[in-house]
Amino acid sequence: MLVYEFKLKGKQQQFSLIDEAIRTALFVRNSCIRYWMDNPKVGKYDLSSYCKELSANFEWANKLNSMARQAASDRAWAAISRFYSNCKKKIPGKKGFPNFKKRGHSVEYKTTGWKLSDDRKYLTMTDGFEIGRLKLVGTYDLHFYQIKDIKRVRLVKSADGYYAQFCIAVDREIKVEPSKKVIGLDVGLNHFYTDSNGEKVENPRFLRKSDKTLKRLQRRVSKKFRKAKPQSNNYKKARNKLARKHLKVSRQRKDFAVKLAKCVIQSNDLVVYEDLQVRNMVKNHKLAKSISDASWYQFRCWLEYFGKVYSKITIAVPPHWTSQNCSNCGEIVVKTLSTRTHECPHCGTVLDRDENAALNILASGLSTTGHVGTNAWGENDLCLNLVTGLDKLAQ
Repeated sequence: MLVYEFKLKGKQQQFSLIDEAIRTALFVRNSCIRYWMDNPKVGKYDLSSYCKELSANFEWANKLNSMARQAASDRAWAAISRFYSNCKKKIPGKKGFPNFKKRGHSVEYKTTGWKLSDDRKYLTMTDGFEIGRLKLVGTYDLHFYQIKDIKRVRLVKSADGYYAQFCIAVDREIKVEPSKKVIGLDVGLNHFYTDSNGEKVENPRFLRKSDKTLKRLQRRVSKKFRKAKPQSNNYKKARNKLARKHLKVSRQRKDFAVKLAKCVIQSNDLVVYEDLQVRNMVKNHKLAKSISDASWYQFRCWLEYFGKVYSKITIAVPPHWTSQNCSNCGEIVVKTLSTRTHECPHCGTVLDRDENAALNILASGLSTTGHVGTNAWGENDLCLNLVTGLDKLAQ
């Protein structure tokens, strides 16, 4: 599934109608949650049928396309099914009970309620809101795909404008020559990651670099806020500036993760990384902001995506003791978080702490795939066997 995003150009009246459609989709979603709370035994198709009742009872809800109402009920059912799944798996902590949403940011259409122009540069919304024709601004070319391949069209409201996202059902697969290389990655805060070859990538710290600007914009928003009174236009402008800055930071973080993950996957045939539980790690309030700014989970998601696209192997291994074990002899060398150098008293190995962890991660991944494990370093015959095995995988 590919998602192509275009910015929308239109009149302010059209954007107001998009806001109305988003609020209607949010109403349908919240109503389905309420219906499930009152009738716990209902299923996905019962919620879809309930959308028809909502359109009959509320005239303004009938303006929304029928498939868009079903897409809103699908969002409600996704929250419900996730709650059921977490309860079934007995995940510790909160199970994610479905809640009502106060604000919505998008409305999703399926195969009806919209129409593309012949030149694929204009999008016309054909439901009861009468949004009309909107211009698509972007670099993607939709002529490569049939209209029947577009399974979803999503109108998204963002801090810097309105966007249209096209979800296209296509299998993306790129064939490349095998690089005959393997790598283990140890992510960190001093450096974004250190690999098993000793190479390091600096942590960009986008949020930290923008911290001063964000605090200044937040102070302006707070000063212009009026309690228990309608907010002024100056308050809305200040809030929009703050939202734009946060949006820029998130886009910088995503761009960095995408480009770096693609580079790592293209350069190696097998990538091993830690299976980190970031949700638990951010409970450390001294490091939570830095961990969130590093976006390790987003980087992992893009590694797995590009691994599938380029037919490369990606392995997540348990992170336990990867920093404490010696990568040469396997003995445990206890270190605090502030100790950045691994010095083994048993075999005399001296390495950077993160490089030692990356070697342990790679060894754990190789043992998982059935290849040569911890003794492969520096042995020519064993490395040759490893490369031969990777050649067979690539074929």
